Amino acid sequence: MATSPTLPPLRGRVQQGAMLAPTTWFRVGGPADWLVRPADLDDLLLLLRDKPAALPLVTIGAASNLLVRDGGVRGIVLKLARGFADIVVEADGIVAGAAALDATVAEHAASAGLGGLAFLSGIPGSIGGAVAMNAGAYGAEVKDVLDWAEIATPTGLVRLAADELGFSYRRARLPEGGVVVRARFRAMPGDAAAIAEQMRAIRTAREETQPVRARTGGSTFKNPDGHKAWALIDAAGGRGLRRGEAQVSEKHCNFLLNLGGASAADLEGLGEDVREKVHAMSGMALEWEIKRIGEVLP
Repeated sequence: MATSPTLPPLRGRVQQGAMLAPTTWFRVGGPADWLVRPADLDDLLLLLRDKPAALPLVTIGAASNLLVRDGGVRGIVLKLARGFADIVVEADGIVAGAAALDATVAEHAASAGLGGLAFLSGIPGSIGGAVAMNAGAYGAEVKDVLDWAEIATPTGLVRLAADELGFSYRRARLPEGGVVVRARFRAMPGDAAAIAEQMRAIRTAREETQPVRARTGGSTFKNPDGHKAWALIDAAGGRGLRRGEAQVSEKHCNFLLNLGGASAADLEGLGEDVREKVHAMSGMALEWEIKRIGEVLP
């Protein structure tokens, strides 16, 4: 653990030794050396510019697709909060801060009669994470609708067009040390009632097919080319598989569940059990979609 206040003088909230489990959907994970919530963009830029070089920094958003290991995270964990949640509706698009929830952006678009962003209502998470990992659902992904993203870096703020972000499946190429702070999404005028109905259909489909009310982390593994991860897991006998209080969802077997007392090690170990089963059955190597950070306890 860091032992002295070595961070620049920030106006936002700075906590030393903060437990991260309460910030994640899985509700597991050890402490961060430093958990920092900058007050605004200037505060964030100061942190990125002046933080000690020896302190690593990792950014978390809504932590809906994140597993924090039990040993916690060394260095700085950055979480963008209220100062980064603004949503501005324009005639042909939406500008949203990184901390705005994907579903909230979709709701603003629907209320304004703007189409093309309803798929965001099916992605649990925030805009910063959606851009950083090219999030997608229901036949669309961020790269299809993004105009630009503003990214805070140690040398200042940059605005990059979508084609400068090197998007691929569940991945964007951000500048070194960069943190997404704002993004603009294209939309098109549409019928507000029809858009609202499309969002209702997405929400219904999610509730019927995914364990949305459980302690989970969203899709665990990426879909290999030409395959669905859940189908490979099902075929390999992974549905309902358990390790301690961690379980593969019976409802959708590309979701891991914390049944109440699981550790991060239980969840990650169960994921590796699933990967082994799938590889033994099909020869396919599943790749983690959930981001895993921090240190394993000895």
